[in-house]
Amino acid sequence: MRDRSHIEKTLMLNEDKPADDYTAVLQRLRKIYHTSIKPLEQSYKYNELRQHEITDGEITSKPMVLFLGPWSVGKSTMINYLLGLEDTRYQLYTGAEPTTSEFTVLMHGPKLKTIEGIVMAADSARSFSPLEKFGQNFLEKLIGIEVPHKLLERVTFVDTPGIIENRKQQERGYPFNDVCQWFIDRADLIFVVFDPTKLDVGLELETLFRQLKGRESQIRIILNKADNLATQMLMRVYGALFWSLAPLINVTEPPRVYVSSFWPQDYKPDTHRELFLKEEISLLEDLNQVIENRLENKIAFIRQHAIRVRIHALLVDRYLQTYKDKMTFFSDGELVFKDIVEDPDKFYIFKTILAKTNVSKFDLPNREAYKDFFGINPISNFKLLSQQCSYMGGCFLEKIERAITQELPGLLGSLGLGKNPGAPNCDKTGCGEAPKNRYRKH
Repeated sequence: MRDRSHIEKTLMLNEDKPADDYTAVLQRLRKIYHTSIKPLEQSYKYNELRQHEITDGEITSKPMVLFLGPWSVGKSTMINYLLGLEDTRYQLYTGAEPTTSEFTVLMHGPKLKTIEGIVMAADSARSFSPLEKFGQNFLEKLIGIEVPHKLLERVTFVDTPGIIENRKQQERGYPFNDVCQWFIDRADLIFVVFDPTKLDVGLELETLFRQLKGRESQIRIILNKADNLATQMLMRVYGALFWSLAPLINVTEPPRVYVSSFWPQDYKPDTHRELFLKEEISLLEDLNQVIENRLENKIAFIRQHAIRVRIHALLVDRYLQTYKDKMTFFSDGELVFKDIVEDPDKFYIFKTILAKTNVSKFDLPNREAYKDFFGINPISNFKLLSQQCSYMGGCFLEKIERAITQELPGLLGSLGLGKNPGAPNCDKTGCGEAPKNRYRKH
């Protein structure tokens, strides 16, 4: 059996210091979301455009690490190895054949316990309640395992069914790709695992990589079981993996690929033990960095969500204003708005947003999405942004812009400076040099 001391050392599992208490910061983040972002989100039905509802459980949840990849490449074995679950009754079942048919969520708990999917979805305190929308067939394929492990005090692991290219998605009995997208949208780190025998890319894996678009910074590719190969063959397999993935990852720099063997058995003799160990430690350091940056990533995620909500509200407002301008006493409202939705560029909908607001053209959503959106939500259901104001509550647009430009960057800056987030900052009190904006995308 392999020595595990590097896992404890890199992930600092042997340290006895108490876990940092982030309750005050998370409560402040929840308050910003509920008072400054959610009113505009609900008023303009943003959830029906993006299908991404943020719950309190999601705001306060631990970082999520998602394991994806073809069947029998070692995803479950890797989780067993990291948590030391081998030869316990709660180890994830592994084998050469496709074994994992469920989405398995490993969480921290006071004792070993299994939780059914229907129970996880019914518990609003957890971050998994939105999964109920995928139906009861899926909830039967969702399982939670609570393990009293120190690593799970700081992170949650999600094991997924292996991708099987010769099986139609419909045969799973639930929308597999939609479920994967839900976990991808919420994952802080995504491990895509391959092994030397499964490097080909089929339709289902290609679809998965399309879903990962925009999340390249969170993706880590793992070439597992590397100690089964001689040096020359390993180099060929490494090149073949890049060849297969090149059309699927549209980034200027190559993705980070970790080459090792993630299981408890010792490395095979006459292989590159030192290289594999260094690669494993590098991956563990990546995992530890995600844990350490938990709050920064959470605040950045909420800020990114707020930016998208603001852009959506500005677009709906522009559609509505154009509709009101084109309507006359004798106009057919349905035909007028159909003309606007079919060809928004004719009415300068998107160009006006770019010209009059601080919006990047790269952040604008797809025009086609608004055909479906307004097909479900008539334009008459919405109010202009100028009418979304009250004497006591202020204007929705001003509040979300204040959250994006001041409150969330200020909360992020207070973390870096070790301040109490509830205390006044130097921007307001003039107590010296203003703190730098520490917002950065991980």
